[in-house]
Amino acid sequence: MTTVRIALANLPVPSSREASVQLAVAAIAQAAEQGALVVCFPECFVPGYRWPGLDVAPPDAAFLEGAWAAVAAAAARAGVAVVLGTERLTERGLQISALVVGADGTVLGWQDKGQLDPGEEPTYPAFGAERQLFTVGPLTFGAVICHEGWRYPETVRWAARRGAQLVFHPHFGLAEPGSYRPHTFADPANTFHEAAVRCRAAENSIFVASVNCASEGSPTTSAIARPDGSVQCVQPYGQAGLLVADIDLSLATGLLAQRCRTSPL
Repeated sequence: MTTVRIALANLPVPSSREASVQLAVAAIAQAAEQGALVVCFPECFVPGYRWPGLDVAPPDAAFLEGAWAAVAAAAARAGVAVVLGTERLTERGLQISALVVGADGTVLGWQDKGQLDPGEEPTYPAFGAERQLFTVGPLTFGAVICHEGWRYPETVRWAARRGAQLVFHPHFGLAEPGSYRPHTFADPANTFHEAAVRCRAAENSIFVASVNCASEGSPTTSAIARPDGSVQCVQPYGQAGLLVADIDLSLATGLLAQRCRTSPL
């Protein structure tokens, strides 16, 4: 049996782009103190998700480069790998992405969001086309970002069919006026989103670790689903902090992903 410890940074919505970096650096150090191999942050945590009504500074390539360098340096100091929800400016425009940094501070690569929610397209006009796989110690993992993980099972299956034992799912969601305020993970009275986390795990026989920011009335929270679709652990709704868990990699066989005979990816 091989067990690894992962951490999900269920942190408050950053008050500024500078605060997002400070919070990320502090969480990386905290993850190291708790013995995590890797810590994952919510979607666009740096510089902040461009949600309607939130004051996020205009896209700034120079700021982002400095922020990524600060996160990489923090990872190297702590000896912890990082999956950082962020954005980046490409030749196609502003893109939602995840930066993956090794425990030595080396950039291992990027996973760009390949399926946008229709409401995101005016703000984030660019999207990725290729999926990536990453390895840190004994853990091989992929990343799917928010909408593409909820609604497109093939994004998770791509990683599972290529040997991933776990897929990280950075996402972002705030309570909207009149929306249901859940207290139990995957409550049938809530939207389908949290139930989809369990489905993505069970239909691929791998772990899925989903992470959101902490906010009042949050419609989704951070959680880890086991390869059989059961819930291993859940962060209390609206409560900021790291969700830390030990996962048994031997349970992540990828069996059902491998048995899928029709896969577009």
